[in-house]
Amino acid sequence: MKRASRRRSSVWDCFEQEGKIVRCMKCDATLKYCGGATSTMMSHMSKHHASTAPLDEDEKPVICRVQSLEEESTANSEIMQAAIMSPNINIMNANPTERDCGEKKRPKRSSVWDIFVRVDDEVHCTMCGTKLKYRSSTTNMMYHIKNKHQDTIPNDVVSVAAHTEVTELISRMIEKDMLPISLLRGDGFRELLAYTVHNYKMPSAEDIIRLIEGHFQEKAEELLVQLGKVEKVALTADFWTALPFQRYVTVSCSFITEDWQGRSVVLQTHKLSSDSHTSTDSVTERLFNTVETWGIGGKVTACVHNDTQGILSAHECPPVTWDYATCFATTLQLAVSDGLSEDLVRIIVAAGKLVKHFNHNLQACEALEQKQVHMCLPQHKLIQSSKARWDTICDMFERLLEQRWAIKAVLSDRTITIRQEAQMLEIEDDCWQIIENFTPVLATLKWATTVISAETEVSISNIYPITFSLIQTHLVPKENDVEQVSEFKLKVQKLLQNHMEVDSNGLASKPALIASMLDPRHKHLSFLTPTGRLSAKVKLHELVAKLDVITTTVGLKDEHQEILVTPDVSREAAMPSQLRSDTKNTMMLLLGDNYSSSYATDSEAQVDYYLRDIAPSLDINPLDWWKVNGPRFPKLATLARHYLCVPGVSLPSLLSESGQTFAKMRTRLAPEHVDMMIFVNRNA
Repeated sequence: MKRASRRRSSVWDCFEQEGKIVRCMKCDATLKYCGGATSTMMSHMSKHHASTAPLDEDEKPVICRVQSLEEESTANSEIMQAAIMSPNINIMNANPTERDCGEKKRPKRSSVWDIFVRVDDEVHCTMCGTKLKYRSSTTNMMYHIKNKHQDTIPNDVVSVAAHTEVTELISRMIEKDMLPISLLRGDGFRELLAYTVHNYKMPSAEDIIRLIEGHFQEKAEELLVQLGKVEKVALTADFWTALPFQRYVTVSCSFITEDWQGRSVVLQTHKLSSDSHTSTDSVTERLFNTVETWGIGGKVTACVHNDTQGILSAHECPPVTWDYATCFATTLQLAVSDGLSEDLVRIIVAAGKLVKHFNHNLQACEALEQKQVHMCLPQHKLIQSSKARWDTICDMFERLLEQRWAIKAVLSDRTITIRQEAQMLEIEDDCWQIIENFTPVLATLKWATTVISAETEVSISNIYPITFSLIQTHLVPKENDVEQVSEFKLKVQKLLQNHMEVDSNGLASKPALIASMLDPRHKHLSFLTPTGRLSAKVKLHELVAKLDVITTTVGLKDEHQEILVTPDVSREAAMPSQLRSDTKNTMMLLLGDNYSSSYATDSEAQVDYYLRDIAPSLDINPLDWWKVNGPRFPKLATLARHYLCVPGVSLPSLLSESGQTFAKMRTRLAPEHVDMMIFVNRNA
């Protein structure tokens, strides 16, 4: 359909255009004009020349002027909310004389109060009796009216509900995308909303913050209830930095629900001192405060952290009720970085320059695509490594090896690459051999990081099986390894041995090794020596014994109840008629229900039965296994909830692409909103 031609606005009777500038013929004021919209001219006329401003309704601009209510102050937050949501309120059209005298018209009361009645902290719907919580916002009432009573209410209330929904969506957008609140002050964002939502009143930053705070409170209340039902949890402390030189620690919590589902939530984000030497006491104090705030004191099994400055250490921190464990990804990062020799670093830098040339030179990029077609190679772009992620070195090398001959063909073509440039970019044959030999080693280490960083599966129980596999198998030099790769393997092998304390006498007390024993896939601990396995078994017996001590009171109560029931059972057993009628029941009465049961009732027997049981395959989820077999080993199942909830890394998602995006987004948040925004974003 052909669009009808628009009538020329009468505002041009007062303005003349000079290129990208328009000049007011009444006061010679100049305004920018990009073509199409006359909003700024209409605003100028209504503000400075109100008596001569165009009054025809059909000549108003398509793009409405969006006025922020930040400029209007009021003491009543309920009235402010009504002014934001209602399309019938136009504060900007107040009489200029009244505005000059400081007298402002009272905003119209929201129409939702014609249907709802406030009772203390609740509002009651007069049409259906529904009760809703009330926190100075009419959002929930608007949604209720729109969903339940849309056909029986005036049209203006429906419009109010629609505008309320837009405001709610703005707050949700800021939460999901972790956008700064300053977005609301952007002219482009205002013009977009004015064009898409007719007569929409732009909310102030304070109103959006109030909505987000409401979401924060709702999520916090739900989380408090959930944490109150959990027996044990694990903490993670993720240290990160935002510009300019602001350091934070985000404290998260992991636990296993009653139906054996793993869950991880963010609790709090604390701003640390800006100096480089943050004290151990200050960080520990923040962790204690978080634990007390969320009511999980005495429930924390361990705290996993990515601290590389030695702030959190089991030896240096004050006595705490939990164990500290270093993030495995951080440990592997340090081992790989320290294991790189000068020759390997030089090759990595040269490969990075080569990739940068093809990614930034359009002619070289197009030539590479043509060579890929001619050589029947996959049409893939080269990957640039990142200093922040060592695993991208592996990705870069794999792609270079895949496209090696296409790259050589482009560099040897003098119509595309000049000789001098080709000599600077070409990688020598011996370096290609090192890359080819080095890439599988990096790939193995990358796989290890990926497994440990899995968010939806148990990860801590895999740490020591994978660590010993790397040390005993994958990092052992081979005959065909070049010198640089053999040297790298030996360095990383030694660093892992030191960081993970694999030869320590206290290895059996590490949360990660205890978790391996409680993982039915690794319970045999075949990677340890016989002495190490015996120490681990003794430790498991100690933990079960401690659990018995804790539940002694409950056990005594249960035993007392059984004693009270025994006389009745004896009387039933003495009845000759029942003995003759059912021999099976008689034997059960005499010998007990658990006489021939496979369920272990003794603590030591539970451990022995569990360890002798056949181990499942590696593709089994240990939580699913415990969900089925937990009744057979109830005490060990309790320990499994305590230790399998501990994650292997401080924040698994940061090692994925979406996690990297999140890491970049959180650095742009204002310090006063960091805690709230990260909480609502990660707990959505």
